[in-house]
Amino acid sequence: MQIQPATATDFTILIQIWEDSVIATHDFLPAEMIEILRPQILNDYLPHLTVYKAVDENQNIVGFISTAQHRVEMLFVSPQVRGAGIGKKLLKFAIDELQVSELDVNEQNGQGVGFYIHMGFQVFSRSELDGQGNPFPLLHMKLV
Repeated sequence: MQIQPATATDFTILIQIWEDSVIATHDFLPAEMIEILRPQILNDYLPHLTVYKAVDENQNIVGFISTAQHRVEMLFVSPQVRGAGIGKKLLKFAIDELQVSELDVNEQNGQGVGFYIHMGFQVFSRSELDGQGNPFPLLHMKLV
């Protein structure tokens, strides 16, 4: 697996990975919310973030991480390859190469919370609402 900078031509694949991953891990999000978020992520977030993709030996994109100002903004891995260490490699890359040290994770995403704790992050605060003002609490985490 290699980590490479993503370009706008990759965004169609990245948004599909995002959606597949959210469906697999964010069971608290209703389908209508995913439909609302999809174009926002594709058009408003991805073009304005630093985005790296994970590609397998066949050059298929299998995950991605996006960052801004030393924060992880998104980390998603294709459900077909979850558990293969791709998320860990992407996060370690972002820590080592991009100096990320903070992130937010949905409190209801127990798998994500556990992953970030395992990777050395610790909760330092909590918000009742997500970044769009929806009732999906966020945990704010720092690398310790």
